[in-house]
Amino acid sequence: MTRTAIVDGVTYREFRAPTGLQPVVACLWRNDTLVDGTQRVVPDGCVDLVWLGEGPPLVVGPDTGPVLWEPTGVPTCGVRLRQGAAGDVLGLPASAVRDLQVPLTEVWQEAGVLSEQVATAGDTSESLRLLAGAVLHRRATPDPLATAAARRLADREIRVADLAVELGVGERQLHRRVTAAVGYAPKTLARVARLRRLVGADEASTMSLADQALAAGYASQAHMTDEVHRLTGVTPVRFLEDVRLTAA
Repeated sequence: MTRTAIVDGVTYREFRAPTGLQPVVACLWRNDTLVDGTQRVVPDGCVDLVWLGEGPPLVVGPDTGPVLWEPTGVPTCGVRLRQGAAGDVLGLPASAVRDLQVPLTEVWQEAGVLSEQVATAGDTSESLRLLAGAVLHRRATPDPLATAAARRLADREIRVADLAVELGVGERQLHRRVTAAVGYAPKTLARVARLRRLVGADEASTMSLADQALAAGYASQAHMTDEVHRLTGVTPVRFLEDVRLTAA
């Protein structure tokens, strides 16, 4: 449930991060979609702390392909970490949880008490308060290089080699720090950023699909079709019909 997700805008809601958490948290969210339905979630370059209504909270992502979440029977909620912050918040390279859903107790030794508190919380609002408080307690600092790289890749298409030069580092250092802080190598992050640009352009666009592809940074409509299918598992038309741009 992290990611640029195919969701019903009525049942998925994002909330501003509490004071003191804005540098590391993109948003808090609640999702009612999974009460009795499934949800396709696609990569967005973020790591989330997720509560599914039972069991310990999970560390989810970052994904490199689509994931289909099954019904939980209850509302779900989570804390979405900003790109570049996950490594320090988790206390391990974000790449260690890439494409995984890991109990938070396996990442934070002190998470046992938190899991019990979340499990007995009266509603999702209290669960979110507890999860956000735990993130705040970590006193994490985003990697400034990874954050700058993610922001730059979100703006427009750029070769990784040129990005390294622009940021004043070597490609190896850029690769190492982005992978540790975000969970993706820069080239993968660039692919995900391009997908998000496509979504953002489509939400307010009357352009043709081919023109949207070029505006987002794809070499052609065929290139976009291949990339969208690899990342989402569906065609661009199907993907853009239902997708909404989530916080990252």
